[in-house]
Amino acid sequence: MSENGVLVVNLGTPDSLEKKAVARFLTDFLSDPRVVDLPRWLWLPLLKMVIIPLRKGRTTAAYRKIWLEQGSPLMVHTGALVGGMKDHLDERVEVRLAMRYGQPDIRSGLIALRDTGVKRLLILPIYPQYSATTSASVFDEVTTSLSALNWEPEQKRVKHYFDTPGWIHSVATSVRNFQQIHGTPDKLLFSMHGIPKRYVDNGDPYELQCLQSFTAITEVLKIQENSLLTYQSRVGREPWLQPYTDEVIKGLAASGARHLQVISPGFSVDCLETLEEIAIRYKKLFIAAGGEKFEYIPALNDSEAHIGLLVSLTKQYLQLSPGS
Repeated sequence: MSENGVLVVNLGTPDSLEKKAVARFLTDFLSDPRVVDLPRWLWLPLLKMVIIPLRKGRTTAAYRKIWLEQGSPLMVHTGALVGGMKDHLDERVEVRLAMRYGQPDIRSGLIALRDTGVKRLLILPIYPQYSATTSASVFDEVTTSLSALNWEPEQKRVKHYFDTPGWIHSVATSVRNFQQIHGTPDKLLFSMHGIPKRYVDNGDPYELQCLQSFTAITEVLKIQENSLLTYQSRVGREPWLQPYTDEVIKGLAASGARHLQVISPGFSVDCLETLEEIAIRYKKLFIAAGGEKFEYIPALNDSEAHIGLLVSLTKQYLQLSPGS
């Protein structure tokens, strides 16, 4: 047992491919006021009576296209990533996995850490860039759960890590290694998950951090002129961060681009938004618009570089010696 503990938190995923499980996950996710900030009296009845009944079938069908034998890709890859961290940190740090939505939840992860005698706690959301819709929501739930448990450990929180050399060079290396095998495309898109533009206008730093991430990685690779930053996954009618990935893809194909590669470094591990939205739907979009070759560059997943980065962050924030 160790007095040091880290709770590694990802967004979450349905437990199974049953529509009830998908509906349960979507309800949990879309009920979060950090994600959808409409008045509760308006949004929650609309969500439960209209949105979930309409979306659960389509979302279940999308998950079926990417589901692995072991389960949801997000859960499989995050579990392997956390397992690698445990192997590197061994008895020095208690490591637990939690999901902001779905299972295993944040409260159960905190209980497990408390019950092993942890006194110094690190909260590590594996979102490289900070947003109120992601990292802040994790911190909200941690605060609520700690209060309910009447537990007050010494606490550290990782708000972001997009600007750490380890992350920048890990992503750059993954691009370089991929292109050594698959060739250099006409364009490389950095497709980040979008958020409503209104959130940024109200002070969310996410867009700036995405731009800084893009700039740092392309400078390392020396491919600034051959790359574009775009935003995916928008829903609803209000403006989201632009340019939109799908519209850029169609425009590139129409203007003569024949070979396109896409990476989405805002995602720590591959999931529905990368494996279904990008690798399947956006590929079809590019080919239908006149493109010839479309490739998705995988997330860092449970690579040694990614495990090493998160282990390094854990040691840094818990003030453990690098060699300990």
